Amino acid sequence: MKEAGYHVAYLSPRGDFYAANATELSVNEYGFLTSQTLPEFSSPPYQADEDDILNRVFYKGERNATQALDYDEVMVRGALQWLERPPQDAPWVLFLPLLFPHCPFTVEEPFFSMYERDDMPLPIGREEMSGYQPRFIDTIHAAYGLDRATPELWREVKATYYGMISRLDEQFGRVVNATKEQGLWNSTVTMFFTDHGEYLGDYGLIEKWPSGVNEQLTHEPLIVGGAGLPQGKAYEEMAEMVDLVPTMLQLASVNESYMHFGKSLVDAMHAAGRGEVLPHKQHAYTEGGFLLNEEPLLEQGPFPYDIKSALQHNDTALVGKSVAVRDKEWTYVYRLYEPDELYHRRNDSYEINNLAASPDHQHVRAKMRETVLQWMMETSDVIPWYKDPRAPDVDLPSPYEQYLGRGDGEL
Repeated sequence: MKEAGYHVAYLSPRGDFYAANATELSVNEYGFLTSQTLPEFSSPPYQADEDDILNRVFYKGERNATQALDYDEVMVRGALQWLERPPQDAPWVLFLPLLFPHCPFTVEEPFFSMYERDDMPLPIGREEMSGYQPRFIDTIHAAYGLDRATPELWREVKATYYGMISRLDEQFGRVVNATKEQGLWNSTVTMFFTDHGEYLGDYGLIEKWPSGVNEQLTHEPLIVGGAGLPQGKAYEEMAEMVDLVPTMLQLASVNESYMHFGKSLVDAMHAAGRGEVLPHKQHAYTEGGFLLNEEPLLEQGPFPYDIKSALQHNDTALVGKSVAVRDKEWTYVYRLYEPDELYHRRNDSYEINNLAASPDHQHVRAKMRETVLQWMMETSDVIPWYKDPRAPDVDLPSPYEQYLGRGDGEL
C-alpha cells in the first residue's frame, strides 16, 4: 500500500508484525500517538504459586480502572485523535493491531460482570471425542494439570473472555463512530478481523497450539463496511485469511505485484448486497506446526508459557506440521507425524468424531487427501513476477586483482 502511494499509519509499537527493517518499507508512521511507552502499562498479577490452576488457564479476573488504561485503550485514543487530522495529500491506511481478547483473561467493569456465569455453555469434554485424536490434546491437559479446572472455572474464564470481546467491540465502535463524525465513513473502507480463536476449555484445553487446526482456533470473524459497501449482510461461503490481501488491494485500486493465493471477496460482497450468493471458494486451508529438525529454532517462552515451550522442545512431534482442508461438508487433517483426521461437519460441527479409520468413509478420506496434495502442488513454489538480470553488475574486485595483491608479480 505504501508503494502504491498510500500513507500507512501503524499506531502502536508492536514490532512483531514485520521482519527487521520491513517496518520502514511498509509504513509511514509507527508507534503510539500519545507519550505512553509499553513499560508504563500495568496488569493484575498472576497467582504467587506458578502451578496454581488459575495461572495455568491464564486467568487474572477483574482489573481496576488504572489497569484499564492499557495498550489497546491508548491505541484507540490515538486513533480517535489521528482521525481528526488525517493526511490530506494522499489516501491513507490506519492500522490498529489490538490485543484483546488475547489471554491473560482479565477485564474491568462493566465488562467483567456483563455475562452471567451460569449462562455460559460448558466446554466440549474430552470424553465426547472418538477416533484417533492428536497427542497434544492429552499431553497439554496432563502437563497443565487441567483436570483441576472445574465447570465453574471454565464458565468464569469464558464469561471473562466474552467481556473482553465486548470491551473490544466498544472500543472499535468508538473508532467507527469517529470515522462517521469526521465525514469519512462513506469514503473509507473499514475492516475488522482477527488471527485466531481460543479453546476455552474445549477438549480440556486452554489458549491455542501451533499445530491445532480445530474450528475453535481457525473459524474467525471478518467484518467489512463503509465506502458504499452493502450493510447488514452475512456471507457464509468458504473463505480464507489470504483473501484479505486481494480484497484490500481491489478496494484500494492497487495493482497486485506478487504471487499470492487469495481471492478477492469484493464481488461476493456486492452480490450479497443484491440478495445473491456468489460462490467464492470450494475449500479453505489451514496449516501449522514444525519439522522435527526445527526444534532448536522454537522460542523459549517465559512463565506462564513455560510448560507450552517445554513440551514443544522435549517432544517436538506434538507440534509437528499439519494441514487442514475444509469444504461445507467435511474437514480433513493431514499430520506429518501422526494419523490423519476426518470429520463430517454437517453432522459434527464441533469436529469431535474422527472418521478417518472408518471403512465407510475411505472414499471421502482419499478424496480430501488428494485435495491437500493438489493444493500443496499448486502453492508450493512460484516464479517471481519480475525478471532478474541474467548477468547483473557485481561490485567486487576480480580474482585477478586479488591475486596480484597477494603476490609480487604477474600471472
